[in-house]
Amino acid sequence: MSDQPNGSPGVIPLNLTLGLAALVVIVAGMKAGSSLLVPLLLAVFIAVVCSAPIQWLNRKGLSLQLAVWLTLIVIGVLFSLMGLLLVNSFGTFAEALPGIQDKLQEYYVGLLDGLAGTGLAIDPDRMAGLLDIDQLGAMIPSLLGELGNLLVQSVMVSLLVVFMLFETLHFRDKISRALANPAPSLERFSEFSETLKRYLAVKTLVSLATGALVWVACLLVGVDFPFLWAVLAFALNFIPNIGSAIAAIPPVLLLLVSPEGGMLEALLLAGAYLGINFLLGNIVEPRLMGRALGLSTLVAFLSLVVWGWIFGTAGLLLSVVLTMTLKIALDSHPQTRWIAHLLGPGDAGQGGSPQRPLAERVAEEKARREEPPQE
Repeated sequence: MSDQPNGSPGVIPLNLTLGLAALVVIVAGMKAGSSLLVPLLLAVFIAVVCSAPIQWLNRKGLSLQLAVWLTLIVIGVLFSLMGLLLVNSFGTFAEALPGIQDKLQEYYVGLLDGLAGTGLAIDPDRMAGLLDIDQLGAMIPSLLGELGNLLVQSVMVSLLVVFMLFETLHFRDKISRALANPAPSLERFSEFSETLKRYLAVKTLVSLATGALVWVACLLVGVDFPFLWAVLAFALNFIPNIGSAIAAIPPVLLLLVSPEGGMLEALLLAGAYLGINFLLGNIVEPRLMGRALGLSTLVAFLSLVVWGWIFGTAGLLLSVVLTMTLKIALDSHPQTRWIAHLLGPGDAGQGGSPQRPLAERVAEEKARREEPPQE
């Protein structure tokens, strides 16, 4: 029997089966080692974002080591101040939580009485089984435990970021000595790192702007703990599609049950959340990133489901970042560029040809946006 060539129909299903089997093994390994991988991934992304100010300081004349130390000191001071404010706000919120639960209980009883007054008979015990206030209150200690675990892991993440930043100072030299022909690998790695750095920087800046605008909106409307809701909006802005809606639920409910609030104030705050996320998510962010750095809506939602199943809550926060990292990595190699194109929004009118490297298409789109209008 003659051997089949590589392109024969019998070989393609075998390669596909082996590829799917390898994917299952990789996903199972990531899920089993999520407690180790989540801090490592967080450290990698933070280090990528921190590398931009380090390179800027180096271009201004500082040595790389001094730029790394200066960047770490500034970021450490900012995160320490933010952590103190957040802990203070969350502590005050925890103290006010029993009163908030009593108010919610009053609204719950009032809702049942109002429905009964309209002739709609509802069994309170059956309704309590569907909406158990005590069960909702029991979720708070679990949430506090998750936050405590996050604070413990933040120490390890901080140490990993420090070591990674100093390791990158000599990374190119190590690659040059390790590979016989390092030029193609270094070119692909540079394309990948620059595109990923740009994406993370834009996403972080948009999330910071979202948090700042939410803080201003909470102050204007008069909801309590505005800094806490601003930090929540910043973090959940990394979750596609549903993150903004989840971030709006606690402050809107709090304003609804607070004595100085009401239905009108709650609607105003909900409208402010909707306007902020529409402006930044649908207008500002696409213009800064460009269609070449976008994901299709289906891929973004599937990434939320898949990464959330693998890594839990951290996977929800990092779902788009992880998928965009995968897309950028696939686009940086010619043999896998077609997969990156399938993950994109599919707009052939923008971003150039999918057969060209992503960095070239991003640069071309940026130049197209910056060129002066024709007279």
